[in-house]
Amino acid sequence: MKPREIQSWLMDMDGVLVHEERPIPGAAEFIDRLRAGGLPFLVLTNNSIFTRRDLAARLAASGLHLEEDAIWTSALATADFLDSQRPGGTAFAIGEAGLTTALHNVGYTLTERDPDYVVLGETRTYSFERIAQAIRLISTGARFIATNPDPTGPTPDGPLPATGAVAALISRATGVEPYFVGKPNPLMMRSALNAIEAHSESSAMVGDRMDTDVVSGIEAGMHTVLVLTGSTQREQAERFPFRPSRIVDSIADLLPELG
Repeated sequence: MKPREIQSWLMDMDGVLVHEERPIPGAAEFIDRLRAGGLPFLVLTNNSIFTRRDLAARLAASGLHLEEDAIWTSALATADFLDSQRPGGTAFAIGEAGLTTALHNVGYTLTERDPDYVVLGETRTYSFERIAQAIRLISTGARFIATNPDPTGPTPDGPLPATGAVAALISRATGVEPYFVGKPNPLMMRSALNAIEAHSESSAMVGDRMDTDVVSGIEAGMHTVLVLTGSTQREQAERFPFRPSRIVDSIADLLPELG
C-alpha cells in the first residue's frame, strides 16, 4: 500500500508516543497534524487498568494532549466484544476502573453469583481470594475472558505479573483457556477501526512490538509500521516469520506523509 492511500491511523502508546512518561520526539506534532488534516486516529494500549480519562491525563502530563475518545484500550475492546456476544450480560471482573467502567458502559452487570463471564484484566493488587473465586466460577460454567495476554508489566522496580501470567494460573487450576481480546488478537484492531468507522485497507497500525502490534495489524489487513523507539530493534524484527510494511526509526519519520 502506498503511504498516500492511508486515511486512518492506529498507534500504540508506550514505545511509540511516550517512553517512560516522556514524549518521544515528533509524537506531539504527529498528533497535531492528524487533527489538522482531519484524519481519524486512535491511540491503543493493551493496559486495562486505566479509563480513557486517566490515560488522557497521563499523556497530558507528558505533553501530549488527546481527547478521551482518541484512546482505545483492551478493556474497551473486551467490553465491546462481550456486548456483541451477549448484550446486557453479567460478569465477575478482576481488574480496576478501566475494566469495570467499560463493562458498565455497555450495560453489563457485575456480580459474584453465576455470571455469564469471568473477565480478567490488569490490576496492581491481584487478590488471591478473587482469583480463587474466579477459579470456582469457571469450574461451574462461567466463560473465561481475559483483556490481554501480556505476562508481565513494567515498573520502576522491575517486571510485575500481569494478565497473561494470572490467566495461566487460572487455566492451570481449571483446565480452561481464556479468550484473549487484546493484542495480538486482530479483534483489538477491528474494534478500534469500527470505533472510528475506518477500513483496514486504508489504515495503518504503528507499533513498537512485532509480536503484538505488527502481527495484529497484519492479521487485520492493515498497513503496518514498526518504530524502533520501543521494544523491538531492527535486527530482532528480522527473526520473525512476518514483516511489517515498513520499519522507521521513530514516529517523527512519518511526519512528511501528513503534509
